[in-house]
Amino acid sequence: MKQIKPELLAPAGNLKKLQYAIAYGADAIYCGLPEFSLRYRINMFDYKTLKQGIDFAHKHNKKVYITVNIYPHKQHLTKLAKHITKLKTIKPDALIVSDPGILSYIKEVWPNIHIHLSTQANCTNWRSAKFWFEQGVKRIILARETTLDDIKEIHKNVPELELETFVHGAMCMSYSGRCILSKWFTDRSANLGDCSQPCRWNFKLQTDPLVIEESQRKGSYFPIEQDAHGTYIMNSKDLNLIKHLKQLQKAGISSFKIEGRAKSIYYLGNTLHAYREAIDNQKSDLDSLFHELEKAPNRGFTQGFIFGEKEVSHRFESSHENSAWEFCGEVVGYDKKNEFLEIAVHNAINQKDLIEIIVPFEKNITLKLSKIYNHKFESILEAHGGQETKIYLPYKKPLPLKSLLRRK
Repeated sequence: MKQIKPELLAPAGNLKKLQYAIAYGADAIYCGLPEFSLRYRINMFDYKTLKQGIDFAHKHNKKVYITVNIYPHKQHLTKLAKHITKLKTIKPDALIVSDPGILSYIKEVWPNIHIHLSTQANCTNWRSAKFWFEQGVKRIILARETTLDDIKEIHKNVPELELETFVHGAMCMSYSGRCILSKWFTDRSANLGDCSQPCRWNFKLQTDPLVIEESQRKGSYFPIEQDAHGTYIMNSKDLNLIKHLKQLQKAGISSFKIEGRAKSIYYLGNTLHAYREAIDNQKSDLDSLFHELEKAPNRGFTQGFIFGEKEVSHRFESSHENSAWEFCGEVVGYDKKNEFLEIAVHNAINQKDLIEIIVPFEKNITLKLSKIYNHKFESILEAHGGQETKIYLPYKKPLPLKSLLRRK
């Protein structure tokens, strides 16, 4: 029997990112409101823009899943009823939850909505999956700790259950992302969507006693129980499973999930461009696509736990994301009369730059710049991002809006 093509599921932290995700081939988008989602400070949605996003997605035959996956305290429960009532009016395709109390309430007041179990619930085995399925969960977003063999066993024992897994993006060093470090250091709870990412900070090691000290918090010591191999002992590499999608699909995965609601439109477009090609083209060059993913900021890549723990998955030398390429602009229009691409500038572009243009559903275009023009069509040597800067580049034909430019 022919397998159904798996879903490509993209993150969106605001309406613009949702629209970019659809332009670059996402089948579905996950997003949410700050107070009930595990992305608080970098989440720009409100009910109005959420409705606009859902309407836009449905117009393009795409789905939207809303995150309601915080671990709530009593003050959240008093607001939950109003939140769910408002969500019912904007008609998402599913809700993503992790807390059994929220799940129970949603089943009472909205029995026909599809419920997806968040990765925060750390489902790693078939008995747990069967339990959640019996509670009305239609899909489980598997814990990142789940191996390929675990996935096969879950699918074998609960074949009616949809399985989703992360295939790309940042990884938390805590079990299924349930971290208390942020709360301990900064009084910002990761389990309420407000993580300050202390696992990415710069720590110094002291050996007597064996503790680490964060460089900006002198005298605040964090005891550890094993030798450190370097400075950033908790700093995970980024997940990248683009070479293993066929194995995941065969094991029972029906949705490939990209992490990154806080990431840029460049990260989003570049990542979706690669994964869309890998899913659609069985003969795609996976090494080449892996290389394309390296052109967006990353902390180095790991396969995570999918094949067990066979590799070093921590990055010891730095917590910063690096890439040899820099996002510099997006195509926002075309001047047919003068044959110019209209570019919104995000970072510096110079007259002699070698540019790559990422085009939705097409091959990348390499372009050696010879001329740059400002909004008055005056020749300039360079342009810088900010303050809605726009430039014009000579090009013989229009390119799709939302095409992205990068420079090396």
